[in-house]
Amino acid sequence: MMQRLLAVCLGLALLANSPSAWAQGLLISSDHSHRLPRPWPLPTPDPLVMTCQVKELSVQARLKDQVAQVQVSQTFLNTGSRQIEAQFVFPLPYDGAVDKLTLMIDGQEYPAQLLSKEDARARYEAIVRSSKDPALLEWMGHGLFQTSVFPVPAGQTRTVTLHYNQLLRKDGGATDFLFPLSTARYTSKPLEKLEIQVSIDSTVSIRNVYSPSHGITIERPDEDHAVVKFSGTNVVPSADFRLFFDVNPEKLGTSLLSYRPSDQEDGFFLLLTTPQVPKQNEQLPKTVLFVVDKSGSMQGEKIEQAKSAIKFVLNNLKEGDTFNIVAYDTAIETFKPELERFNDETRKQAVGYVSGLYAGGGTNIHDALKTALDQIKDKSRPTFVLFLTDGLPTVGERSEPKIALAARAANKVGARILNFGVGYDVNSRLLDRLAREHSGASEYVKPDEDIEVHVSKVYSKISSPVLSDVNVQFEFDKVATEDGKPINRVYPSGKFDLFAGEQVVLIGRYKHSGLAKVVVTGQVGEKTERFDFPAQFAVVSSNSTNGFVEKLWAMRRIGEIIDDLDLNGKNEELVKELVSLSTKHGILTPYTSFLADETSRPTLARDSDAFHSNSISSGRRLQDLEQVEGRGGVAQRASKQMFLNQSSLAAPTSGSYGGSGKPAGPAPAAGSATYIDSKSGEQIVTSSVRSAGNQTAYKRGKRVVTPDTADLDVEKDKAMIITIQRYSKEYFDLVEQNSVDDNQIISQQLADEELLVNFRGQAYLIQ
Repeated sequence: MMQRLLAVCLGLALLANSPSAWAQGLLISSDHSHRLPRPWPLPTPDPLVMTCQVKELSVQARLKDQVAQVQVSQTFLNTGSRQIEAQFVFPLPYDGAVDKLTLMIDGQEYPAQLLSKEDARARYEAIVRSSKDPALLEWMGHGLFQTSVFPVPAGQTRTVTLHYNQLLRKDGGATDFLFPLSTARYTSKPLEKLEIQVSIDSTVSIRNVYSPSHGITIERPDEDHAVVKFSGTNVVPSADFRLFFDVNPEKLGTSLLSYRPSDQEDGFFLLLTTPQVPKQNEQLPKTVLFVVDKSGSMQGEKIEQAKSAIKFVLNNLKEGDTFNIVAYDTAIETFKPELERFNDETRKQAVGYVSGLYAGGGTNIHDALKTALDQIKDKSRPTFVLFLTDGLPTVGERSEPKIALAARAANKVGARILNFGVGYDVNSRLLDRLAREHSGASEYVKPDEDIEVHVSKVYSKISSPVLSDVNVQFEFDKVATEDGKPINRVYPSGKFDLFAGEQVVLIGRYKHSGLAKVVVTGQVGEKTERFDFPAQFAVVSSNSTNGFVEKLWAMRRIGEIIDDLDLNGKNEELVKELVSLSTKHGILTPYTSFLADETSRPTLARDSDAFHSNSISSGRRLQDLEQVEGRGGVAQRASKQMFLNQSSLAAPTSGSYGGSGKPAGPAPAAGSATYIDSKSGEQIVTSSVRSAGNQTAYKRGKRVVTPDTADLDVEKDKAMIITIQRYSKEYFDLVEQNSVDDNQIISQQLADEELLVNFRGQAYLIQ
């Protein structure tokens, strides 16, 4: 078989009966003298080396019930100095669930030949051996289409377009669509443009639309249609694109995904809940109080932005709502002595009152909150306090614990307090304490950001409550009381409200498996409504398809741990758990960023000296939480809020942080980890911590290790380790036995590295 060099890769998803059954498009050259391009940034290649870059990638998919119609266009640029005689190869899953596959190259249709599974594996091995790069290993075992050879002149582009239909799988009531982007990592430069658009058409009302991998935007023109979009420029894809959606004609739609890697430990679950958009006359009346800081530090643009934010809220209240405005500096003043019923006349009066506000004086947070909360008497309606401040308490009670205690005593109806900290001079811990104790949230507005943008975003989310005081319970068959709670460590914890257009992502752990009933109850005024849904909790997961649920739970749990340490002080057990979760999942925080240091040992052994040392380092860094103001104090709380509210594995945007939010250096390579510096608030990127699928690896000198092999000494523990030479028969035999996730970690191994990894309880050193 002709030896060929992989020049550029691009992925196409084929889920069928197995979501791990991928299909990828590959551009290969008949010249086999050069290695694969690796994720950018890299040193500038020799001008004689033949390389290709994926300039643009566009994915257009239409999901009609359980069938996907997909069109993929990618533009390849020959960045070398010579013409490439290239072939396009397209792997397929075992069951061949692709229908009507067509392939166009610059508008000309090319025939494709289907290879058998055996021939396809031989081709994969040949490419890996000739290129001396393991990048293709995660696609071993798949069928393969290939085209005839076509030229790609030096410096020119070729656009390849694929059309295919595929049958999607269902899991936990949700339809699952996957488009692997991992192949686009192996390009000499980042993708200049990446666009994904997925249109969902359904004969039944669409409820949950969720991506665990990317920060998508969702447009819902009506109940039966949704359009999902993602776009990026100058990007190296860090994860495959994954999308779930479900349908339900009832008022509430719920789906549950579970993942249990072993029956020896609790499993993980993710629950999606989205309500039907109510008609105008069915929307719940609510109470909104705006508590706005007008102290001297708010002078100028800040007070004008705050006034615009209040007017936005006033202009979007609805008939039946009640409201008031509490403005504070040294003294406290209110728009009205008590809550006012909203109508056009009261709106005009309130807008006039806001226009007359001016900044000056001190900051009396204690009395402002107490005044607002004392006005709320009605427990039957959802109530929201929008609390805005740009400074520390300087007048009246200044003690953080006492201010929080007074707010807790005054809040007799369970009002949600939603905080907006403006600038770096706020007591960020006080805001987070208020958010936690009053079922709210904190937003941090950087000095160069517009207050109105943050307030309008939050208010738009809460403007139409559908159910208040929502509670989720799980009923299992044949679970005795003495067996303990079947569900534990659920985030967000406690009761919450459901809003029109909002999707709640509930994540937790489960002890008992099998069939269960999810029971959702909530209040509509003084009436209690109940909904129940069937659910299936996996006994043991046969693959890592839903492995993202475990990592997502770990991110929420890390946020909860940091919040607990922040508000309640140091706790050795929590510090150890923080280090363990961060190490296992490669989730770096300001307090575990030392794991990116190539001299540290990322071990999971609870009794090891290295783990103890890591816990000490983490505990020392957690002292940074004593800083409650300034760039670092705000950045730490913004980072913590990101973990607490994380709903996908997508990297947060720079706007999420209290610091500059700018990454250090150029665009990160795929799989790189990020964390927030606790002093500067900047986002730091490190390639010494790598994520591949559901696994994490750490680069230590020339060796890459996984957490469960970090304690091994290659010389002293030789008897425990099987050494394998890359590209040998034993190497490919191991790859054949591995799962896709296992091979993803091998596929990241670079030429000058050794990989020490554990597969199925056996340690391997791949040299």
